This record gives sequence, structure tokens and C-alpha cells, in this order.
Amino acid sequence: MRKLACIVAGLVTLAACNNAQRDNETTHSATDSVKGETPSIGGSKDEHGCLVSAGQTWSEIKQGCIQVFTIGFRLNPVDVEKGKAVISAFVVLSEDKSKAELFLPDDSKNNILLDKVDNDIYQKDSYRYDAKKSVLYVNDAIKYKGNIE
Repeated sequence: MRKLACIVAGLVTLAACNNAQRDNETTHSATDSVKGETPSIGGSKDEHGCLVSAGQTWSEIKQGCIQVFTIGFRLNPVDVEKGKAVISAFVVLSEDKSKAELFLPDDSKNNILLDKVDNDIYQKDSYRYDAKKSVLYVNDAIKYKGNIE
């Protein structure tokens, strides 16, 4: 009798799980047909269609959505206050290395495009990046530095 009760309880549990999955599928397909599209996974997109929650941002140089922490060169701040988070800047070079794009933590909406002005030197206004030393100067002062020895 105990065996039979365990078997019945197990079958009821499996049937309940199967119905919950079927109800979920019905809800999604009804929602999808109303909207005419599949649901977005991962959150909202910015004005360029980059998936913000996946760490994507628009790159003018690459003309597409990128993850700067994957393809860019990391530059860490030189002056770090004790107990504060270290927020890096990133540099992405164009394929022909004629331009560099800066992704600064305090200016996330506007990337800064630098032009190559000399061997491994990129500059625009108060920003100058020395690719050989992996150093970013702002107003002629070193603000960020990469881990190149």
C-alpha cells in the first residue's frame, strides 16, 4: 500500500511540473503573437541597438557594438583614492591604426576620437595617448596608464 501511495504521489508531481511548463509555453506564444516578435533576453538596448546589460557600447571606429573590456586596451587611473573603486578607461585602435577611440569612465555617452599625429601618438584637444608607453595624458598630465612594461 505504501509503494502504491509513493508511486501515485510521484506521478502527480510529474504531471504538475509538466502542466506548469505547458502553461508557460502557452503564455509566451500568445504574447509573442500579439507583439509579433520574440521576447528580448538580457535587457534594454541603447540608441544604437547595443545591449547595455551585456556591457556593449557603440564604437565609432568599429562601426558596431563592442565590449570595450574584451577588445580594448585597459588603462587604469594613476591617482586612485584609497578605499575607492578603480574604474578603468579603454582605448580601441582602428584597423589601420590611424585613429584611437577613448572610452572614459566619466564620459560614457561620448567617446573621444583621437587622430594619429606621430609614431604611436594620438591626440585631440587636451587628450594625448602614447600607444608605445600605453599612457593617456589629459592637459599634459598622466591620468591613465596601461600595464605595459
